Amino acid sequence: MKVLKNKFDKKLIGDLPRALFEGRIITVISESEASKAVQYLLSQPILGIDTETRPTFKKGTARQVALLQVSSYDTCFLFRLNRIGITDSIKQLLEDCSVKKIGLSLQDDLRQLNIRREFTPGTFVEIQKEVKSLGIEDMSLQKIYANLFQMKIAKNQQLSNWEADVLTTAQQKYAATDAWACISIYEEIKRLKETGDYELEVVTPAELPYPTAER
Repeated sequence: MKVLKNKFDKKLIGDLPRALFEGRIITVISESEASKAVQYLLSQPILGIDTETRPTFKKGTARQVALLQVSSYDTCFLFRLNRIGITDSIKQLLEDCSVKKIGLSLQDDLRQLNIRREFTPGTFVEIQKEVKSLGIEDMSLQKIYANLFQMKIAKNQQLSNWEADVLTTAQQKYAATDAWACISIYEEIKRLKETGDYELEVVTPAELPYPTAER
């Protein structure tokens, strides 16, 4: 039986083995490539989705989302939106209602994507809502993944330059892992809900490493 915690101690994450996407990563930098990628993705049973935006360290400035990463079980496409924008095929993908697209903080991602081009969101599943059914209160991908799988998703590339001419291997792996991990999380939540093969260990505020505000 799997033991879950309502709140996972972030201090424990550093010692966990690293989770890393080991499938194909394909960078998309043209409209024709986007069309082929979307055709493949819409043939899959389920997808994981995430976005990246170049960070800005100047108050009052903001940048548009630079990267849309969409993953199947074994292939992740990195759509360089800062170079091709949201093409007709990418819009089709975002509006599709036939394939579940799993993500975290989707409201923020969809809002930022909508700034680039208006679209009507299709079928999306928010992980933050799904984990609540298990009693998990953490909202970050890193903590949720560590709680479910006892593995860590490294976040060292999060504040890197997502508008670079060429994404580094480390950036590509980071982006693909975040999208792919959403599928793993969703399917594990679904399995645990169906089997009941888990127990929840409730961590009281006094046991947490830092004080938390009462709800």
